[in-house]
Amino acid sequence: MDESVTWRAKHFGIYQNLTTKITEFDKPNYFADEMVKGAFASFRHEHHFAQLNGETIMTDYFDYKSPLGCIGRLFDKLVLKTYMTDLLCERNRIIKEFAESKQWEKLLIEKNE
Repeated sequence: MDESVTWRAKHFGIYQNLTTKITEFDKPNYFADEMVKGAFASFRHEHHFAQLNGETIMTDYFDYKSPLGCIGRLFDKLVLKTYMTDLLCERNRIIKEFAESKQWEKLLIEKNE
């Protein structure tokens, strides 16, 4: 709770920084992070976890508002909504791949060396 992280990534050819903070936490069921600083007018990302037949199911809810008023809403409708959906799906695919293999152990070992 209250931890924050700053991400640096290149989107649409422009490097951007995004700082998010954990604003809600109910281990092991749920946590939410919200933008503290970044390019969006606002965003909130909820992560819900449930057990089903011995497996963990994660459900994401991502709510954001684009900046720049009408121009931002038009960009969102034409480009950004699909882009963000694809980005989150790819991110979750990679998380799933690491979680279901031994790849996550390598990250812990590298961090502790």
